[in-house]
Amino acid sequence: MAKVKPEFRVYNSMTKQKEVFKSMVEGKVGMYICGVTAYDLSHIGHARAYVAFDVLYRFLKYLGYEVVYVRNFTDVDDKIIKRANEVGKDSTELSRSFCIEFQNDMNDLQCLVPTHQPRVTDHMEQIKEMIVQIIDNGCAYVVEGDVYFSVDKSPNYGILSGRKLEDNRAGERVAVDDRKRNPADFALWKSAKPGEPFWDSPWGPGRPGWHIECSAMSAHYLTPTFDIHGGGMDLIFPHHENEIAQSCAACSESRINYWMHNGFVTANDEKMSKSLGNFFTIREATKRYHPLALRHFLLGTHYRSPVNYSISQIEISSESVFYIYQTLHDCEVALSGFEESASESGKKIRISPAAQESINKLRDEFEAKLSDDLHTPTVLNSSLQEALRFMNTCMNTLKVTGVDFFTTV
Repeated sequence: MAKVKPEFRVYNSMTKQKEVFKSMVEGKVGMYICGVTAYDLSHIGHARAYVAFDVLYRFLKYLGYEVVYVRNFTDVDDKIIKRANEVGKDSTELSRSFCIEFQNDMNDLQCLVPTHQPRVTDHMEQIKEMIVQIIDNGCAYVVEGDVYFSVDKSPNYGILSGRKLEDNRAGERVAVDDRKRNPADFALWKSAKPGEPFWDSPWGPGRPGWHIECSAMSAHYLTPTFDIHGGGMDLIFPHHENEIAQSCAACSESRINYWMHNGFVTANDEKMSKSLGNFFTIREATKRYHPLALRHFLLGTHYRSPVNYSISQIEISSESVFYIYQTLHDCEVALSGFEESASESGKKIRISPAAQESINKLRDEFEAKLSDDLHTPTVLNSSLQEALRFMNTCMNTLKVTGVDFFTTV
């Protein structure tokens, strides 16, 4: 009889509570994670997000789900254009090069490759089609080649963040514009400016706004209704709030069941970010430490909590990773002799009932802790340590008797 796995509970940012995960389609999961704006090497804050959601992806697959994981690249943006002009490169060429560098970083951190990694510039038709639908539904308006979403047409605006319309202030990607009907209205399409890349559209040449990109690409790959949407906590407002508004305006059936957000990496108690200039790139960290030491360090704090970048803590993680590899190596050496003798004698090794019981207990603890909103700190600091101790005990027993934990037949 197959063992029943524990209920998987995740914290839903929409409801502000843990909920039992239930996919819309039995046995299948669709998840969309907001990716990087590719204009520079990615920093450790980015690693925090994508390592956390890699664990989610892996655990869903472990639970038996067929997962379609989408993580995008923003490859047209004010920051990209500014950086390209500074270094004298074509913005598309610049962005593509940093997309490759990002993927190299993810490979180093042993993050699985998502099912789809769409680029904005490859999905202009889907973006324009969604904007047309929003306009046709009376939720957006055109002003001199720009298209703005009318937040007054979104009765549930603020449902995710809990913020009111008057809290929506101008920011780095939200320009003050007296042509807006409401200061909180945001751009779906930006008219072309000299020296910037542009695409033809029904409203004239231009490029998409930031928020519409993810709505269009997630709907394209996952349909307007899917299971999980995630990203950093800084994306809750305005990015994800605006995504909800425009997606519902384009398709009234649009629905995402679980919103998941990771905490920041901090440096001296401030959010690590390029805009603050207090960041360390993934590449800098992995040149000094094993990439899995960085992964171990990031997973040593629960994904929703902030983690302070600490050299001393990464060094502790380095020692932990070394211990893991050493134990695996010792285990391989210890078992190799038994495998050789079994081959010569025709014997094989079976696990004793006592050893099997211990293994089952460790697996159950692992599943229970990850099923509690991906509680990786207890997995690393308790379950994994217990597993390593058990492996070393088994190896020592094999060396002495060869029969207490394993029985040869």
